[in-house]
Amino acid sequence: MEVNETNRPLTEEQVNVSETLVPTVEQTTENVKYESKKTKEEVIQRLKEINENACEVDKQEIDFLKQTFYKLHKIEQEANRKAFIESGGDVNTFVPSVDPLEADLKSILLEIKEKRNSMIAALEKEKEENLQKKFDILEKMKNLTDLSEDAGKNYNEFKALQQEWNEIKLIPANKINEIWKTYQLYTEKFYDMLKLNNEFREYDFKKNLELKTRICEAAEKLADEPDVISAFHQLQKLHQEFREIGPVAKEVREDIWNRFKSASTVINKRHQKHFEDLKEQEQNNLDQKTVICEIAEAMEYDKFTTFADWEDKTQEILALQAKWKTIGYAPQKMNLKIFERFRAACDEFFRRKAEFFKTAKENMALNLEKKKDLCEKAEALKDSTEWKDTAEILTRLQKEWKTIGPVPKKYSDAVWKRFIGACDYFFEQKQKATSSQRSEELENMAKKQTVIKKIEELAEANDDENVGEKVKSLISEWNSIGFVPFKEKDRLYKEFHSLVNKIFDKANLSAAERKLNTYKSGLNKEGNLYKEREKLVRIYERIKSEIKTYENNLGFLSSTSKKGNFLLNDISRKIDKLKADLDLTQKKIDAIDEALE
Repeated sequence: MEVNETNRPLTEEQVNVSETLVPTVEQTTENVKYESKKTKEEVIQRLKEINENACEVDKQEIDFLKQTFYKLHKIEQEANRKAFIESGGDVNTFVPSVDPLEADLKSILLEIKEKRNSMIAALEKEKEENLQKKFDILEKMKNLTDLSEDAGKNYNEFKALQQEWNEIKLIPANKINEIWKTYQLYTEKFYDMLKLNNEFREYDFKKNLELKTRICEAAEKLADEPDVISAFHQLQKLHQEFREIGPVAKEVREDIWNRFKSASTVINKRHQKHFEDLKEQEQNNLDQKTVICEIAEAMEYDKFTTFADWEDKTQEILALQAKWKTIGYAPQKMNLKIFERFRAACDEFFRRKAEFFKTAKENMALNLEKKKDLCEKAEALKDSTEWKDTAEILTRLQKEWKTIGPVPKKYSDAVWKRFIGACDYFFEQKQKATSSQRSEELENMAKKQTVIKKIEELAEANDDENVGEKVKSLISEWNSIGFVPFKEKDRLYKEFHSLVNKIFDKANLSAAERKLNTYKSGLNKEGNLYKEREKLVRIYERIKSEIKTYENNLGFLSSTSKKGNFLLNDISRKIDKLKADLDLTQKKIDAIDEALE
């Protein structure tokens, strides 16, 4: 009588193939993205739905919902804390309010846990009862194997016991191999004793071979299944079916088993590699997120002394947050921890930024009072006829103005116009009252007309190799000449500027040189040069801030793709242009400083 190879004990190698590749709980944890909840009420509602069918609960989803609730809870408490501080409260006296929904959350989670514990206890009891049933079947099978002379008569009874055995599914995991080996032993022994006629036996073997061949084919097709997890679970079902089918002819028994085992090995290896790759990717994600945390934590707050400094670093933090969102999950045991670490670093940054801005606002209010005081002093002197002494005093006030820091933006233009208006009024009155100055202006006009004639001669020359240097020399000469009568100022400047541009066009001087020379030729030495300088300083700081922002962004772009390379080139061009503008602005500031000396 032939022995059913699927009903005999598995070898050590076979046990390893079928069992050791079953993933652990940690291995099977996938980065499943559940539906995001925007409010704590939505989280509570979803938990109530889960509680209705706690027997089929997804532990990962419960953990996800719990984390979502406390993230929303923390955001809400942080908003309350900021509102408390902004309303004048002391941060050290802030006490978070009690969240009534937190009690609902804990109550539902406890109820789900109790239901699950009850279900698990019932399941364990069922497994123990099933184990006892299988022990009873084994005892009956043992008795049948002892009746060697009546093996043929007991065939149907033995088959019925096998059927009953297969219908009992769940038993304690630690007893599966042990009880299965005993079952295999009695089955082999019974079939060895069984003396069926050849025709019946061959028919049974043939039918079993067909069934096992179809299972092998199904297992082999699973190698092309794109969903590795699904393929693995399908394979487990095929293993169960394979075990429940009776024996095949002895000469093909080993071949059919090896075929099925080979197909299983392919699926198991794919399954194992899937989780190894997943684990490696999660570790890589953790490494990237750790670097981002270290960057955020390494902020040198004592060096952030201006609004521009904080704005630059704010853009950097926002870029880090954007980068964080593009990185996948870290390993489950570290995912929440690394998020909380990054969140803490960001919270610390924005807390310190808020403190800086609060202090800066207080300082700007003080600066405003100082500038108002200077305005009052300038206004008190604007009608003075002590031209020399008053001019010196106003000049000192203007220098003192430059040493005072910024004021609130909404008052900046008004307070400046008030101050410079008083200064300009005095100098205009001084100019009108000083007759000698009128004579000097006429002399200056004659000098500038002489320069214009030289420029005209230079513009008509066609073969002068040093035309560029000569033009620059004439521009310097023009700038060194003092004021001209106010009514003639614009006419002379336009005439001079037109001739200079004509020469520049012929000489192909750079656009930057032309802009700078044109700017220098248009400068006058009136009191509003201070206002012009302050405007240029603001432009200079803005351009420098833009350059820093673009340079920071370069660090977060990759040129591995065509699109990434285009973005890198585009930003590089913008940075080059901004640097050229920054250099030109600095030269303009230097030109004003020279004019003020």
